[in-house]
Amino acid sequence: MMEMRSDVRAWIGTGFRLILAGVWLWAGIIKLMQPSGARDAIIAYRVFPPQWADFLGWALPAVEVGFGALLLVGLFTRWTALASALLFMGFIVGISSVWIRGYSIDCGCFGGGGDVDAAGKTWRYASELLRDFLFTGMSVWLIAWPFTKFALDRAPYVDPASESVQHD
Repeated sequence: MMEMRSDVRAWIGTGFRLILAGVWLWAGIIKLMQPSGARDAIIAYRVFPPQWADFLGWALPAVEVGFGALLLVGLFTRWTALASALLFMGFIVGISSVWIRGYSIDCGCFGGGGDVDAAGKTWRYASELLRDFLFTGMSVWLIAWPFTKFALDRAPYVDPASESVQHD
């Protein structure tokens, strides 16, 4: 099988980087605009002590917006992708946990959150898990191949040893 050219990998990675940037920015901004929804979602998971909900209701969306901003401009792509993959895996564990324990919640992934009617619970949780596995896969791609198009990570730099402009 022919090895994928680095230029093709860079374009695929650019698509993944921009999709993930949009996901993180959308999720974080919506939650920052509705802090009570993020708080309710965190409480509904029944994983963290309720007294942590106010802090996490602000901290999680702030982290999401930070990830989105870094991915949008392509700065620290590999590290941000690693942190993204870990957070998506945390979401996968959280969603799986409430499903296994029999709760019916709105994940609060893009605003909202809290306990909801059990109708459609299986489809809702399955689709949320599939979505988060897909986003984890995109993140893993960026961990393996972080250099993408239109990214600050790819900006030319001057090699002090040779005084010439280098491109990664």
